[in-house]
Amino acid sequence: MKVIWRMGSATVRDVYEALRAERTIAYTTVMTMMRILEDKGYLTKSSADRAFVYAPSKPRQQVVGAMVRDFVDRVFDGASGSLLVHLAKDNRLSDKQRRAIEKLVKDLED
Repeated sequence: MKVIWRMGSATVRDVYEALRAERTIAYTTVMTMMRILEDKGYLTKSSADRAFVYAPSKPRQQVVGAMVRDFVDRVFDGASGSLLVHLAKDNRLSDKQRRAIEKLVKDLED
């Protein structure tokens, strides 16, 4: 999705080339993921020349929110509190980030 958001729209080949510049990845993996993202309603597909062109179907923030909810459902059985505890215990968070999480939780409680 980040590649599509950055480019605005792209073919599977475009996304594959962009990702391949960063790491080794199979073309079929990119094709499968883009099909899944289309099935979930995050991408739209149109035909141009001899390839399909994919574009975001929803605003970035809406897609990210849906992906986070899906992740929480799958990994934490829907318990977002467990995700927050995990994030709060993450030793890669700075003190400032931890305080921001604490403030968010406190604001939600109030």
